[in-house]
Amino acid sequence: MDYKDLANLIFPEAKDISYYEEKYPERNLKEGAIVTRIAPSPTGFIHIGGLYQGLIAKKIAKQTEGVFFIRIEDTDQKRLIENGITEIIESMDKFGMNPDEGMINETESKGLYGPYRQSLRKEIYQAYAKYLIEQGKAYPCFCTPEELDSIRQKQEQAKIRPGYYGVWAKCRNLTVEEMTEKIKAGENYIIRFKSLGREDRKIKHHDLIKGNVDFPENDQDIVIIKGDGLPTYHFAHVVDDHLMRTTHVIRGDEWLSSVPLHLQLFHEMGFKPPKYAHIAPIMKNDNGNKRKLSKRKDPEAAVSYYVEMGIPKEAVTEYLLNIANSNFENWRRANKDASIDDFKLEISKMSVSGALFDMVKLLDVGKTVISKFTAEEVYERALEWAKEYDKDLAKILEKDKEYAIKVFGIERGNKKPRKDIAKWSDVRENISYMYDEMFDSQKQNYDYQVINDKEEINKILNLYINEYYDENDDKQTWFDKIKELSGRLGYAKEVKEFKENPDKYKAHVGDVSTVLRVALTARTNTPDMYEIMQILGKDRIKARFEKAIGI
Repeated sequence: MDYKDLANLIFPEAKDISYYEEKYPERNLKEGAIVTRIAPSPTGFIHIGGLYQGLIAKKIAKQTEGVFFIRIEDTDQKRLIENGITEIIESMDKFGMNPDEGMINETESKGLYGPYRQSLRKEIYQAYAKYLIEQGKAYPCFCTPEELDSIRQKQEQAKIRPGYYGVWAKCRNLTVEEMTEKIKAGENYIIRFKSLGREDRKIKHHDLIKGNVDFPENDQDIVIIKGDGLPTYHFAHVVDDHLMRTTHVIRGDEWLSSVPLHLQLFHEMGFKPPKYAHIAPIMKNDNGNKRKLSKRKDPEAAVSYYVEMGIPKEAVTEYLLNIANSNFENWRRANKDASIDDFKLEISKMSVSGALFDMVKLLDVGKTVISKFTAEEVYERALEWAKEYDKDLAKILEKDKEYAIKVFGIERGNKKPRKDIAKWSDVRENISYMYDEMFDSQKQNYDYQVINDKEEINKILNLYINEYYDENDDKQTWFDKIKELSGRLGYAKEVKEFKENPDKYKAHVGDVSTVLRVALTARTNTPDMYEIMQILGKDRIKARFEKAIGI
C-alpha cells in the first residue's frame, strides 16, 4: 500500500481538490482590489475588538473596490451558543458592517464562494486533508488523550517545549501498513500535518502593521482534522482563505505567533498566502496601568453595550477610525461634513501597540455626530432606541410627533448646534423639562445662583410674565425686554456695565435671565431660552413660574 491507498481508506468519498479549485476560481476584480473577511465564532457576544477588526477589513476592501465577507468559524461545536450567528450578523449590521458576501442569518448566505459556515464545509476540508495524506504531508495519529498527557508530563519534567514534534511525534513514523491495520481494527484517530520545519531555523515575515518579524520555523505536527471529522482553526482558515480568494487577513495580534505555521501550511498546500495585518488590542486605563479590554471586567467590551446605551453607530465607527489612524482627527477637522467613506485608511499607519480606549472621547464624538442630525432624524433615532430600551419615553415621543420634533429642533441646524446629547439614553434627561408630565413628576431644585432672595425672584417672574412677555416678539425684541426689566429693577442691562461699576447695580441682565431660566426649567444650563419659551407658550410659562414661586 502507498499514501494514496491510505488517503482513499480514510476519505473514500472525498473529491479531488481540482473540483474545488475550479468551483472557486480567482475573483474577477480590478487590479489592486483587496478581499478581506471577518471570521467570528458564534460562542458569545461580539467584542468591540471584533467590530474594530471588521471596520478595518471592510474599509480597506471598500476603498479598493474589493470584497468584504463574513465567514462563521463554528468548528468548535462544544462552545456554540443558540442563535449565535444571528447575534453576530445583527451586531455587525447595526454598526454598518454588512458584508458583500457571507452569512445573513443562521441558515442563509449570499455569495458564490460559500458555504460561509465552516461546519458546512466538512467535505471540502476532507478533500484537502486527503490531498496532503496522498503527498505524505499528513498522517493519521492514534495517540489517546492519556498518551498525549503522558508525553506532556515528560516534557514538563524535562523542562523542554511541549507539543507533538520530533521524537515525541509517536505516530508520524508508522508505516502505511501499520496505519492501515490500526484503522481497519477500528482504532480512533485524528489527522496531523507532518511538519518538516526545524525550531533552530528562522523565517522572515513582513506584517503590514508590525513590520518585519523573525520567527522560528514551525516544527509541530498539529492536528488538522479532529475526531469528529471537522478541521482545526489552523487548517480550516488556510483552505478557506485560499478558496475564498482572501488577499488580506486582518486579525488580532494574539495570532501573530501562528504565522510560521500558517505560512508553512500555505506553502505545503501549494497556495499563495494572503498578506497578514495583526491588529494590536484595544486597551483600557486601569488605575494608571494599561490592560486589554476584558469581556469579564468591562461592560464596554461588548458591542451590545453601545446599542443599549444608544451611542450612534456613526459615533462608534468614527471613534474606531480615530483609534485606527492617528491622522483621522486632523482629516475630520478639515472635512467636517464629509462621509467617513472619503477617508483613506492606511494599515501601515496603525499602532503597533494597543490604542487606549477613551469613553469620554467617544461620547464627545457622539455629541458632534448627533449635533449634525436634523430634528426629524433625532426624533426617529431616539424613538427607535426608546421602543427597545425606554418604553415610557417612546410613548411620550409618539404621543405628539410634531411637538417632539420642535423640541429636538431647538438650537439645531445653525452654525453652533446644541451638543447636549451624546447618546440616545441622554434624551430623557435632556428633554424632560419640555414635557409637563415629566417636569411635574420630578422634585425640582431651583438654584437661582446670584439672585436668591425669594421676594426679588417673585417680583422678576411676575413682572416678566405679566408686563414683558409677548409670544409674537422676535428674538431681539424678546431679549431687549429682559434688559428693560433688568434696568427697571436695578440690574445692569449689560454685563460690561456691571463689571465696570459693580457697586452701582444689584447684579446684571445675565443673572436675571438665569432666574427666568431656572424657574422655567429648574436648570441653569439649557439650549436657547427664547426657543424654549416659543415652544412652551405663555400659559405653560406662567404655570411654571407659579410653581416656582410656590416653592
